Formats: sequence, C-alpha cells, structure tokens
Amino acid sequence: MDPHPTALPALGSRALFPSLAAGIYLNHAGISPPSALVAAAVQDALGAWAELGSGAFPRFMLQRDRLKEQLSGLIGATARDLALRPNTTQGVIDVAVSLQWRPGERVLTFAGEFPANVTPWQQAAAAHNLRLERLPLDGFGDGSGVGLSRVEDALRGGGVRLIAVSAVQFRSGLRMPIAELSALARRYDAELFVDAIQAAGVVPLDGVAEQVDYLTCGSHKWLMGTDGNAFLYIAPSRVRTLRPLLAGWLSHEQATSFLFEGPDALRYDRPVRAQADFLEGGAQDSLGCVALEAGIAPILELGVPNIYAHVQAYHDVLEPGLQALGFTSLRPAQHDARSGILSVLPPPGLTAAALCSSLGAWGVVCATPDGALRFAPHWPNAIAEAATVLGVVEEVVRVLRHKGEHVH
Repeated sequence: MDPHPTALPALGSRALFPSLAAGIYLNHAGISPPSALVAAAVQDALGAWAELGSGAFPRFMLQRDRLKEQLSGLIGATARDLALRPNTTQGVIDVAVSLQWRPGERVLTFAGEFPANVTPWQQAAAAHNLRLERLPLDGFGDGSGVGLSRVEDALRGGGVRLIAVSAVQFRSGLRMPIAELSALARRYDAELFVDAIQAAGVVPLDGVAEQVDYLTCGSHKWLMGTDGNAFLYIAPSRVRTLRPLLAGWLSHEQATSFLFEGPDALRYDRPVRAQADFLEGGAQDSLGCVALEAGIAPILELGVPNIYAHVQAYHDVLEPGLQALGFTSLRPAQHDARSGILSVLPPPGLTAAALCSSLGAWGVVCATPDGALRFAPHWPNAIAEAATVLGVVEEVVRVLRHKGEHVH
C-alpha cells in the first residue's frame, strides 16, 4: 500500500480502498473498512511515537484539539462542548451516571433501539428507582404524526426526565425526527439524549439548531475511523448540572501543571473543568484519534448533504429491484425519515442469514440485524453497483429456492 496515498476522495470511487477484498461492500452501518488515508495516518503516528517517545505527546495533544473542531462541524456544535470517548456506549454511560436523578423519574426509550442506548438507562433505573418506558416505533416516518403524538402523550403524563433515542434506527434505517422530539422535550421540561452512530457522517445533523442536550457517536461506522473511539456532545447549559462522578486526574483545571512547574505544584483540590471534556479523565487513544481525523477528512471534503444524496440515489435503484424480487422494504415512505440504511425482509421461505451468507460468497457484504437484510452503502460505493447487487441477489434467491425444493 502506498504509505502516502495521492488519490482524492470522490463519490462512487474506491480508489482509497485498494486492500478491500469484497467486490461490493455494503456494511458501513456495521464497520467501515479503513481507507488508505487512515492506514497512512496511523502508520505515521506510530512512527512518531517510536521515534520521539514522550516528545511526540504535544503533537497529539494538538491533534485532538483539531479533531474536536472537525467533529463539532459535523454536528453543528463547538469544540469545547465535545469530549473524546472510547465508544458510543461509554458516552451513554457517562450521562446515565452523571445525571442527578430523582427517584420515580421516567426515561422514555423506543422499542427496537440498539442495546447500547438501553442498557445504561436500565442500570440507572435500577440504581435510582426510575421508570424506564419503551414506546413503539410505528407512526414514525409515515407522515401520520402518530409517533410524535404518542411521545407527547407520555410527556403529558408528567415526570419524564429524559428521552433517549437513536438518530437512525439500526435495523430499519428509520431516521427519527430529532428537532421535533427536542421541541417536545423542552415543552415538558425533559432532556433529549441522541445516539448518532447510525447518522453522523451520512445524514445531515445539527445538534445545536435542534437543541439536543446530549449526543454520542462512535467512529467505526459512517465516520470511517477505527473502533475504540467516539465523541460525546453535551449542551453547555447541561454541563454544570452533571455530577462529575467519572472525573479522573486529567479532569481538573491545569491538570498537568505539577509535571512542569517544579516542586510544590502537586495539588488535589483543583476544580473539575465545567465543560464536556471533564470526562477525558485519563490517557486517550492517540492512534484512534488520528484514524478518526483521517476517516472524516473525505466526508468533510465531499460534504454530508452530498453524501446523503448519493446514498439515496443508490437506494432508489436498489429498493424497487429488491421489491420486484419479493422482498419487503423497511425504508420509510417519508423522505426526510430516510438514512444511509436500506433494510428489507426476505421473501417467504428464505432467511436473512442464508441470503447474507450467500451474498458474501459472491463478494457482496451486507448484514442481518434482527432478521432483516441490511444494505448500507457510503460515499465510495458507485451507484452503478446497485444493478450488480440486484443481479447477484436474484441468482442467490434462485439457488436458495432450488436447494429448498431439493431438500423437501
């Protein structure tokens, strides 16, 4: 691999993925393969640590600051309101542990949410005697307004402290109405927590304009970094209301001064910083931060709205072709409820697992969350691929049905 790739990112071009074995990779909602840019950046960073040892530390402190600036631009925030975290789940845990709960408060979640945005709230509910409630997802994405009405009914009942929701549902690809949920939360004095891992990088987001209270996102899916890295946004108005139970030694103001200022500078009473990065209490994954910066570089250059339009054009070819083959699409009818995910249910007599395995053998990589067949292209996927995918799916369906008839 070229240690310093010269290819430029372009919608529909795989030039930056020379090592990718799959003929057609459609699982960016699961794990995105690192680009040549990511591989080169990590190699350079590791070389710097190997050469300079502790002398490389200032370079990577500055890199993390730069990364926060770039990430904040993806969600319409400011860098000081972000904390770098090891994964999406930790961002959920951070807030679940840090909120000052009162017994009997209610937390609203939704049926079908990914467990990362459920388990920490379950643990908080058990620890603080909270009421955790799950609302159905039907009535969202169809233009009926039923889903939002159901949320308002729950809020109207009183005592709701927090709504926890994924910006995009991992199984169906349903894009939730974050601005509307935020408005409802504010109307009833509740807070809104958003898991954005299936949205950031492929769906336009603006956490500040939508007045989100908390938003977390990992790096290894649509942001195209590596696993083990994430960020958490906390609205400035919420930071001071959190208990710093997860603070560490680097959470203090002037936390490292005792290492450089001479004797008698070691203190344990420096205040914990009143901003999101108080959660950065220890050493960070510098290689992961470098990978994430390189991963989002093409996204920032191409622009999320352009990437979103590109992916929708891909789905516009793939969806009707799959429906013609007997698949049932879970893609929302409402256009602004669509995302980077196109999920379908198999025709009668076939399973998503068998289809996914067979497609993989043909070089088409997809996924099977909770029994659905999920296709998740990103900016490197050429729209012309969709016709090839349909041809492979048609052949796989024919072979699987033939095998089924043979067995019976």
